[in-house]
Amino acid sequence: MPPDTTVQNSELDIRVYYEDTDAGGVVFYANYLKFFERGRTEWLRRLGVNQIELAETAQRIFVVKNVEIQYRKPARLDDLLTIRSDITRLGRASIHFRQAAVRAGELLCESDIQICCVDTDSFRPAPLTDELRTILEKAKK
Repeated sequence: MPPDTTVQNSELDIRVYYEDTDAGGVVFYANYLKFFERGRTEWLRRLGVNQIELAETAQRIFVVKNVEIQYRKPARLDDLLTIRSDITRLGRASIHFRQAAVRAGELLCESDIQICCVDTDSFRPAPLTDELRTILEKAKK
């Protein structure tokens, strides 16, 4: 399937498995970060961004720099969650996302996450490539 550069947001459905829950049968709080990571990764994939290729050819990878997260209501075993991801801001070497976990239209958890683009060797901030910036700017609009 060719990349869809008109995608402004991305939704990814995730089923809550036993391994995602704590002893009370509620999604363990840190697992929302894993769900959000999957949402961003699949969103980039839909845009045609291959992170392995980006690392190999442009020496760029993404790391989480900052996270603000709010837990509203619990998700439980076997729930079907929709992870929504939207770009809120593009910096020189960063991408700011607003992400949410929703169950049947009900907001369970939301987060603002800043991703930093870094050089694969030095792990110092590195500018987004021109091609990547173009793709992300189209998706942000």
